[in-house]
Amino acid sequence: MSRIISISVLAAALSATAPLSMALAQTVERFPTPLAEEPIPAVLTLPQSYPASWIMVHDFNFNAMIDGRGVLIDTANPATPVKGIVQIPQFGNILVSRSGTEIYTAETYYSRLTRGERTDVITVWDKATLAPTAEIILPGGKRQQQVTYKNNFQFINNEKWAVIANFTPAQSVTIVDLEGRKILGDIDLPGCSMIYPTGERGFTTLCADGTMTTLQLAADGTLASSINVDTTVDIDGQPLFAMPAMVGSTAWFVSYNGQIRGFDLSGPVAKAVGKTFIVGTAEGAAPQWRPGGWQVIASDAAGRLYVLMNPSGREGSHKDGGTEVWVLDPATGERLSRYALQGTAISIEVTREASPRLIVARADSAVDVHDAKTGALIHSLGNTVAFNPLTLSVVN
Repeated sequence: MSRIISISVLAAALSATAPLSMALAQTVERFPTPLAEEPIPAVLTLPQSYPASWIMVHDFNFNAMIDGRGVLIDTANPATPVKGIVQIPQFGNILVSRSGTEIYTAETYYSRLTRGERTDVITVWDKATLAPTAEIILPGGKRQQQVTYKNNFQFINNEKWAVIANFTPAQSVTIVDLEGRKILGDIDLPGCSMIYPTGERGFTTLCADGTMTTLQLAADGTLASSINVDTTVDIDGQPLFAMPAMVGSTAWFVSYNGQIRGFDLSGPVAKAVGKTFIVGTAEGAAPQWRPGGWQVIASDAAGRLYVLMNPSGREGSHKDGGTEVWVLDPATGERLSRYALQGTAISIEVTREASPRLIVARADSAVDVHDAKTGALIHSLGNTVAFNPLTLSVVN
């Protein structure tokens, strides 16, 4: 009996594999020459100068912040947009050199992953291979850790140096010689925060009393001058979103209530540019249109400003995100157009292409690509390029 069963099972197995054998034979017939074996590992390289359609997405990865990352994406390629990834753990920051061949990330590590001895470090990455090539240890365990702002970590001195924010909770900055791979020193900034590169070797900072201060550094990285800017920010009536849009050396800020202010950062001291103006009003708001989100203002190569707007603007709504982008001419204060988005967005950026793309990071983690001239959706990269796309940076 067992022999009969075995023969039956064998017959059934042979019958089941017959279609598979036929399919295999047909495949061999259609493709008689097999594909070449792929080498393992297979390592590709990127261009040292990135195309203008590429941007860096800072994926904060809120559910696992020790695994934050910077994702380099090609906004013109919906099929395979991700070009590479670098790590940015634990409330990190990132800078991509436009003139050089390196990427810099400011990070924090603990010896037991989430506890133990703390190490703050700037990691240097090669732009072509995305391989780490060097580290600059930041002493004292004082690097400021917060939900990422671009202006906590900035280039100065033609990208030769970087300035990084500290918080202990005393506020200060560390000056880093990126070329020499060394620390030049610290500068105290009591009551002031954010870094806006100003002049040849300086930066401007926002202070808690509503003032701004410009600091210039000597050739050795020490403080050469500190000058209060002749302007006052109305921190109660018109508090500013901390990440401006840059048009050349002019930083354009927008307030929580929609006031636009420009500051010329080209000289030794920041100077107010022209008059302030308001983004405008429109119907369909409850109660009013206001800027809302995280990175809410961007610019294109022609100098136009793009502001992410929320129709449910009210006191405290400044982080709620927006459903439209309004395009403004800072020279006239005129609103040029309005673009409806595919959903609530938190951050926007505009590429520096001849036909610029408006990049939109939505609250559901999708990244959409619009035509910046018309507002039309070109394509969506979906929510696969990043878990939590937070800040967006052009890289060329």
